[in-house]
Amino acid sequence: MTRISSRIAVCVVVLFLAAVPGMAQQGTTDVKEKKLYNPSADAAAELRDAVARAGREGKHVLVQVGGNWCSWCLKLHDTMTRSATIDSLLRADFVVIRVNFSKENRNESTLATLEYPQRFGFPVLLVLDGTGKRLHTQDSGLLERDKAHDPELVYRFLHLWRPAAVRGGD
Repeated sequence: MTRISSRIAVCVVVLFLAAVPGMAQQGTTDVKEKKLYNPSADAAAELRDAVARAGREGKHVLVQVGGNWCSWCLKLHDTMTRSATIDSLLRADFVVIRVNFSKENRNESTLATLEYPQRFGFPVLLVLDGTGKRLHTQDSGLLERDKAHDPELVYRFLHLWRPAAVRGGD
């Protein structure tokens, strides 16, 4: 009976180990299949609308430049939306837009008005005030730790670039 039990246990372990890579790949596939960036969007119009809204609401604009082809772009979005603290800060202090950069649409004229942030790689974050003035361009690689975006670093970046902080408030 113990021989049969040990064989069953070995089979269960082998089946579990065979299933794990499939589970891991499923998570990766979900990230790759997200369509956060719209290549056919009018980035200039979206930027104008975001600036106008930020001006009315006393917020800053957070521009995330990247593409659906960029796994780091999708991972940064996940980091920002999975953390309730970061998500709350974004909702309170920023109007967030995503500007596509891909072979379908490089949005070169819009990115030129933002002083060519693509030079930092992708994703790249920009903070604009409520008048559209660029306050900061952030290389998102500086928000990484141990091969992932660090929620604490992302929060600190956003916290330091929210309107009250830029005005010298808390």
